Amino acid sequence: MTKNQTIPLLCVLAVLVLCAAGAWILHNRRAPGTVANIYRDGVCVRSVDLSRVPEPYEFTLSDASGENTVRVEPGRIRIVSADCPDKICVEAGWISDSAAPIVCLPHRLVIRLEESPADEALRLDGVSG
Repeated sequence: MTKNQTIPLLCVLAVLVLCAAGAWILHNRRAPGTVANIYRDGVCVRSVDLSRVPEPYEFTLSDASGENTVRVEPGRIRIVSADCPDKICVEAGWISDSAAPIVCLPHRLVIRLEESPADEALRLDGVSG
């Protein structure tokens, strides 16, 4: 093998090693916990840590404005039924990240996913580093 062949081969091997190391780090890092906070009229009425849900379950939230049935599974949450007229909250389906909340306007209900307080405290901000 000549010197002209060795350098490109070493570069390819270095890239492969770096890709393998990156994949291993991403695969083995601890995923942050996600908490589903359920608000009615801006007040948190229930919190569910989705990273600690052992098996699926349902519960119903009701008040004078109406009733919503919520289904919780490990890592995700949704509204499965509601007695509101438009059912937009039911059509929203499952959420498993904080990209968009589930909102039921007739019942003034919002389900928003947020980081658990422990994970938020561990994260560094722009000031500290």
